[in-house]
Amino acid sequence: VQLQASWGGLVQIGGSLRLSCPASGRSFNNYAMAWFRQAPGKEREFVAAVWASGGKTFYADSVKGRFTISGDSAKDTVDLQMNSLKPEDTAVYYCAADRAWYSSSWPMISNMDYWGKGTQVTVSS
Repeated sequence: VQLQASWGGLVQIGGSLRLSCPASGRSFNNYAMAWFRQAPGKEREFVAAVWASGGKTFYADSVKGRFTISGDSAKDTVDLQMNSLKPEDTAVYYCAADRAWYSSSWPMISNMDYWGKGTQVTVSS
C-alpha cells in the first residue's frame, strides 16, 4: 500500500496550492482519508479529513474556510486545495488513510492505518 503526497512547493502569502495524494495497492473506498502537517519544532497536527466514498468532511479550525479536501474513490485519490495561505501553514504535509471516521475527534487523532511520505509547503513573503 502506498500513499504519496505531491505538489507541495513555495508560495507567497495569500496564494494557493493544491496537494494531491494518489493511493495504490488497495481500494480506499470505505476509508477515511486525511491530511496532517508538521511544522519545524512542532508535533504533527490534523488538517482535514474526508470519507473517500463521499458525504463527510471535517476540518481543523485553523484551516476552515481556506482549505478544501476532496476525495475521488474511483481513482483512490485525495486532494487538498489550500487558499489564502499564511506563513503558519508552512509545514510538511502528509496524507493518511484509516478504516474509521472519527467525527469531532479528528483533531485528537495521531495514529492512522496508513501514512504516506510528506510534501513540503512553504509560505513566504
